[in-house]
Amino acid sequence: MGINHGHWNQLKPLAGRVFGSSLHFTIATTNHDGTPHVTPIGSLILTDPGEAYFFEVFTRQLSRNLDSGSPIAVLGVISSSRLWFRSLVAGHFSYPPAFRLLGTAGELRSSTPEEQARWRRKVRLFRWTRGYDLLWGNLDVVRELHFHKLQPVHLGQMSSQFELEPDFNRKAGGESETQRVDELAASGR
Repeated sequence: MGINHGHWNQLKPLAGRVFGSSLHFTIATTNHDGTPHVTPIGSLILTDPGEAYFFEVFTRQLSRNLDSGSPIAVLGVISSSRLWFRSLVAGHFSYPPAFRLLGTAGELRSSTPEEQARWRRKVRLFRWTRGYDLLWGNLDVVRELHFHKLQPVHLGQMSSQFELEPDFNRKAGGESETQRVDELAASGR
């Protein structure tokens, strides 16, 4: 089971706001020795529910971790000072300010002309800059990402209206993550 269409469709505009406010997402992986590794990635593109890709250009340790099968966590935070100020004044957010996606990475593959064009449209505002070609002149390869879980970032009462229903991340066996956590807590394990 994966992430449903409804939640994915709600997530896509939030991902656009993340990119619009901070120009990157954060991808966390695990190094071979078990230590965490975090990498900013600007080129994350969400596609079908639970699916995404990014242009793997300047990554070194991230690439090694993904090649070795490390699970991934993607964090997106809307960094707009206007959103945060308005929300602090109001005592609540008008839309979720952050999210996490949990999953795995696929193999590195050649990018398609359509994928390259999609990214170039997204960053067309920067075409005139010296850094444009330095950062995005080589878009030859992408890494596919496969997400099985979407988690809201909890900020107490400020974000409580954005909780996902308990069965959102239901496993194939019919047991939700919430049910499993509740059972473990009750048993003392």
